[in-house]
Amino acid sequence: MQAKLLQWYEEYGRHELPWRNTKDIYKIYLSEIMLQQTQVNRVRDEYYPQFLAKFPTLKALSLAKEEEVIAAWSGLGYYSRARNLHATAKLCPNELPKSYEELVKLPGIGSYTASAICAFGYHQNIVVLDTNIKRVIKRYYALLNPNEKSLNHAASKILNDKDPRAHNLALMDLGSMLCTPKNPECSLCPLHQTCQGKEEPQLYTQTKKKQYEAMDLFYGVYIRDAKIALTQTEGRMYKGMLSLPEIDPIEDHFITSFKHAYTKYRLTVKLYTLQEEPPNTTWVSLSDLKNAPLSSLVTKAIASLPSSYI
Repeated sequence: MQAKLLQWYEEYGRHELPWRNTKDIYKIYLSEIMLQQTQVNRVRDEYYPQFLAKFPTLKALSLAKEEEVIAAWSGLGYYSRARNLHATAKLCPNELPKSYEELVKLPGIGSYTASAICAFGYHQNIVVLDTNIKRVIKRYYALLNPNEKSLNHAASKILNDKDPRAHNLALMDLGSMLCTPKNPECSLCPLHQTCQGKEEPQLYTQTKKKQYEAMDLFYGVYIRDAKIALTQTEGRMYKGMLSLPEIDPIEDHFITSFKHAYTKYRLTVKLYTLQEEPPNTTWVSLSDLKNAPLSSLVTKAIASLPSSYI
């Protein structure tokens, strides 16, 4: 089974991904944090190279100001990831710990990220369980609703201790490319012959339907001398970033509205013209917005303004 898996990975695996072609633990760690909530292609082509251009080393990241890190993270969402990344760099400016036990003590590094750093960065003999690998393991052993401990035990039974890095990456790619949530291509799978769940693969990937909460947000727009008035966010969403000021709407001043998704929320965002400068204003030049710590919501809001406002 291990030989077939590695043979398939050698031929079809995603070897071109830049974080798979480096021994730099920082770059591997950064990729794992970015990939938690963002598609591979967007990380590879956009966010990963841009972030590394600004903060090429753990040391450089540790010396940066938090607002600079947040600004560089703009568009990726889930900004606690950036804050934790920065906090970890300050605690370990030269090198990340080499043990799973020490890694999980650091801000924002949970069980998966710690095991990924150990396996992919330090080549340690350890199981990695991301969403794709869990799905492969569930189907391979025909496990119905297993807990984390059961999955870890099952994955450990087939772990290739001679090449754990390639083994874990192969399982990850298998889940991403063939053993997909819907319409898995079982006939092309190198593990098809010994897979216990191949007759009913969908049975082992059933999940509860996600529940979303609807919310309306009302923001004011005040632009003067090619600068826009922004405020520091204090609420539960996008804390610490710059945002348009929240207001009590006056319908006569309505500009436009749009939909936006944020974690469990489905937002309807409405924009209104402000008649006077809001309190606690931070002025940002319209030409320098890309360097400001803005959420994707605020970026979308500004982009939605009619050209007469800009």
